[in-house]
Amino acid sequence: MCGIVGYIGTQAATEILLAGLEKLEYRGYDSAGIATVWEGDVHCVRAKGKLHNLRSKLEQIETPSQIGIGHTRWATHGKPEEYNAHPHMDTAMRIAVVQNGIIENYRDLREELKQKGHQFRSETDTEVIPHLIAELLKTSASSLLEAVQQSVNHLEGAFAIAVISADYPDELIVVRQQAPLVIGFGQGEFFCASDTPAIVSHTRAVLALENGEIARLTPLGVEVYNFAGDRLKKQPRMLNLNPMMVEKQGFKHFMLKEIYEQPGVVRASLEAYFSSDGNACQATHSPINLGLPTEFYADIEQIQIVACGTSWHAALVGKYLLEQLAGISTQVHYASEYRYAPSPLIPNTLIIGVTQSGETADTLAALAMEKERRQGKENKYQARLLGITNRPESSLGHMVPHIINTLAGIEIGVAATKTFIAQLMAFYALALEFAAHRQTISPDKIAEIIEGLRHVPKEIEANLETQEKLTEHLAHEFAETQDFIFLGRGINFPIALEGALKLKEISYIHAEGYPAGEMKHGPIALLDAKVPVVAIAVPGTVYEKVISNAQEAKARDSRLIGVTPVKDGEAAEIFNDLLPVSSVDELLSPILTVVPLQLLAYHIAARRGLDVDQPRNLAKSVTVE
Repeated sequence: MCGIVGYIGTQAATEILLAGLEKLEYRGYDSAGIATVWEGDVHCVRAKGKLHNLRSKLEQIETPSQIGIGHTRWATHGKPEEYNAHPHMDTAMRIAVVQNGIIENYRDLREELKQKGHQFRSETDTEVIPHLIAELLKTSASSLLEAVQQSVNHLEGAFAIAVISADYPDELIVVRQQAPLVIGFGQGEFFCASDTPAIVSHTRAVLALENGEIARLTPLGVEVYNFAGDRLKKQPRMLNLNPMMVEKQGFKHFMLKEIYEQPGVVRASLEAYFSSDGNACQATHSPINLGLPTEFYADIEQIQIVACGTSWHAALVGKYLLEQLAGISTQVHYASEYRYAPSPLIPNTLIIGVTQSGETADTLAALAMEKERRQGKENKYQARLLGITNRPESSLGHMVPHIINTLAGIEIGVAATKTFIAQLMAFYALALEFAAHRQTISPDKIAEIIEGLRHVPKEIEANLETQEKLTEHLAHEFAETQDFIFLGRGINFPIALEGALKLKEISYIHAEGYPAGEMKHGPIALLDAKVPVVAIAVPGTVYEKVISNAQEAKARDSRLIGVTPVKDGEAAEIFNDLLPVSSVDELLSPILTVVPLQLLAYHIAARRGLDVDQPRNLAKSVTVE
């Protein structure tokens, strides 16, 4: 969840570390700090709150050191106070450590180290690491690398670590165990970070460490070892990223920029997943090609999807598509619940993990559990695993044999927008591919749906300007509202959930999404003139039902906001306010209906003067349980 950066080279480290932390602040912003080695000492500066507080402190200090580590924190163990901020140091203040993750056995280690005279200054689990390294340097290790190797074999949990020491001023040691860490290769300089945006402005040559690996970075190069101390041969790869992708490019917030990037994300998905002429690919006999082998689609009797948050909502749309188009029974589970109460083992089951970052701890754990409990079973019970992620190089990409890359590009705003749209596109392609292989719908119908998808980007673009003006105007009226209700039915019920989540995440307004038909079974008691209702009403199988449910809400004095095509005269009479969307097939409508809900949440949060890109208590990638 936290963000780590490190640098060793020929330049002054401080500004490089700060710039890297700025690109990682989406991973946590409760506190921040950096440590450098200069003139035989470790210099550590930390600050509570967001990164600008740390930058203000550092402006008063000149540290021309050419080696250092930095950290931006999402608090787990210990309050978000300066004394709990990273880096943490040993008693003698000679070793500094930053960590992302959780050390599960830190209490036992802390007590053992206290008995040996080590003095602790924080409430965090991380602080045991520098003390443990110092103890091992004193008793059994002959080098910093060896001390770190011995230390990690005492640690239980999921972690990524970066270590510097005043006694080893030309070494930066980094470790990965179930938490992401990437090394960047420059000209006479080397970098490490929790994620590539922190280093992409310096280098495109990167090496992602794998679980159980340690690297030693010096001015001369990079050495990689396993936890047993064996030297490994590793090759960096080239990133295909433009540094401009992580800039705002004139938008006030990253979230707004990323909302406007969604037509491009749909186009990229169309180009990647569907043949340009709509004709069947020879390899698959289908106009869809996800790069999955033909046998992947054979004999699947049911699908289990595990996901969290926005990815869970995308999976609910995926369930609708897989069941209605491909005829496959599909269940969607919260990954955090599934790992402790999994479904019974059923033969020929496909398990799909959906995670934007590819690092979501609960989703990875659920997939690992499924893999383990099916191991050794007869063939029909073997785990068939698929990942849907925006980061194919992530832990998910190493865990599962098949990946659908969602092609959203880097998303900085903590509240997911374009990555949600990208996940929807992945599910459309997957459901249509299954439908083609199972022949559950005709080739002509598949071609019709794909042709409809091809028109979606221009329809989003046609709606955006109008939707933004309307939502910005509504934001003035709802800035003080305390409760919202979102209603949808069928394929748009998950969009109601997603609209409510976006509003909660960035505006801190209580909001709930409901299937519109369920309102009369209890939640309608919440409605009055102070509770606005947003209803998604798209012509199709449940349109009249949604309109009827909306009228029930209006009869209770709720202000009614309709996400609906503007040409519908009946809707114009019923709704107090309209957020218009283009008329498309109901099956394709979620890609359009979610956009005004994103804009509504954005403008209400901005109107309330809140930090849209970095909402309180949240982080982009939840890498701890």
